[in-house]
Amino acid sequence: MFGFLNVYKPVGKTSHDVVAYFRKLLKIKQIGHTGTLDPFAEGVLPICIGKATRLIEYLPDDKAYLAFVQLGKSTETYDTEGKITFESDKKVNKEDVLKNLKNFEGEINQYPPKYSAIKVNGKKLYEYAREGKTVEIKARQVKIFKIELQDFDYTNQTAKIYIECSKGTYIRSIANDLGENLGCGGYLYKLIRTHVGKFNIENSIKMEDYKNIEMVENNIIQPVEMLNLPIYELNDYELEKVSHGQSLLNKSIKYVDFIILVYNKRIKAIANIDNGLIKVIKVFENV
Repeated sequence: MFGFLNVYKPVGKTSHDVVAYFRKLLKIKQIGHTGTLDPFAEGVLPICIGKATRLIEYLPDDKAYLAFVQLGKSTETYDTEGKITFESDKKVNKEDVLKNLKNFEGEINQYPPKYSAIKVNGKKLYEYAREGKTVEIKARQVKIFKIELQDFDYTNQTAKIYIECSKGTYIRSIANDLGENLGCGGYLYKLIRTHVGKFNIENSIKMEDYKNIEMVENNIIQPVEMLNLPIYELNDYELEKVSHGQSLLNKSIKYVDFIILVYNKRIKAIANIDNGLIKVIKVFENV
């Protein structure tokens, strides 16, 4: 079996739990995922089956989320799972939130939550935090392509925010920083990922609805559809060369980082362009 699944991860499950679920269901060890989601979060989690795991690094990694923020309190984990560290009676209005969200547009420097899986000196930040140890956390540059307020409840001081962002962006940090900037505190109480690259929530299927192999086979997605790379159609002669890892003469393709080599709508190799040649990087046989 070869391809991707557009899975909706439920709250309470880790990304590894979802992988384990499909390994047991399909009795295939070679299964992976892209774009880790915390157990607290739900939504789109692309699953890669069989040799498709070798394509993870080529998948587009831009993401979009619906972030539900509670203002008036801060927590140590920046979400509902941590102890409250700050409370305020201050009430903010919709205009305050709209104005402040502009500070998050474009490239920003962001400090990851201390309860995160980022490693410092080979150890995850949340491991230091659980041991009560303080470690220096460096800011990371991320990009917010779009951020907009979709709903605001003044009485309950809650905001629903849509965010399109680059890989590595912590939505929990945005919730916390928004609260700090507004002077009232804030934390994330719900998070839904709505897309990863070309994987959209509208086409996702709940993990628990994949009940048998037939269900998987009926919904498996060919990698060619999800990779945002130029496609080169192979003829029979070129297919034979590529299957042995041999380069092809490049007559028409301008320089690109990577290109998909396809035969009968099936991916056969990943290649790049170098000195007038199409050089094979990875070959996919019998897929």
